[in-house]
Amino acid sequence: MIIHCPLCHKKTTWEENPHRPFCSERCKLTDLGLWAGEEYRIADESADETAEEEGTAGEGENSVDDSDRHGI
Repeated sequence: MIIHCPLCHKKTTWEENPHRPFCSERCKLTDLGLWAGEEYRIADESADETAEEEGTAGEGENSVDDSDRHGI
């Protein structure tokens, strides 16, 4: 099965790919580094509820700007 790497979007195969869903160890480690550096965030449900009550949903520290998060 042909898939696209979630980081660099290069085509790769699923079968016999030790780095799946990534195309390479580099992309796999880059993604891990982004999680470790808190570039990715999982929103807290209580923060979402508070934002909705205040009318600021989608703003603030829990929102992620996808424009340049990978830097590659």
